Amino acid sequence: MAETLTLELVDPERVLASEAVEMVVLPGVEGDFGVLPNHAPLVSLLRPGVIALYEGAKVTRRFFVAGGFVEVSEQGCTVLAEGAEPVEELDRAAVEQALKDAEEDLADAKEPSEEQRARLERAVAIARARLEAVTAPQA
Repeated sequence: MAETLTLELVDPERVLASEAVEMVVLPGVEGDFGVLPNHAPLVSLLRPGVIALYEGAKVTRRFFVAGGFVEVSEQGCTVLAEGAEPVEELDRAAVEQALKDAEEDLADAKEPSEEQRARLERAVAIARARLEAVTAPQA
């Protein structure tokens, strides 16, 4: 049997995964990166995107995360997500509508403050990443 690491994926409401995996690929702010057993310790911010869990060369589960951070240590990989959900639970029509709504909210904002503009742009970025997650082919 291949060596594994323990993945803990939590968002503010629940634990989504707590399991042994052979590899996990995470959406880091500077690009996707993989974590294997015995990885060097690190802490990284996550951008909106997909976390893929692997057994061998096969993706076994995929989760969309709205952002957050990950800590890799001797004990495994812990992801604290701003929001997370299994990709298979995403409804494409609802995701497309959420993106349309977020883009309209941004376009309709009349002279938004910097904080409001940043919040609206973040909502659009998350909605686009969710749509990409639901439309991307399985690895």
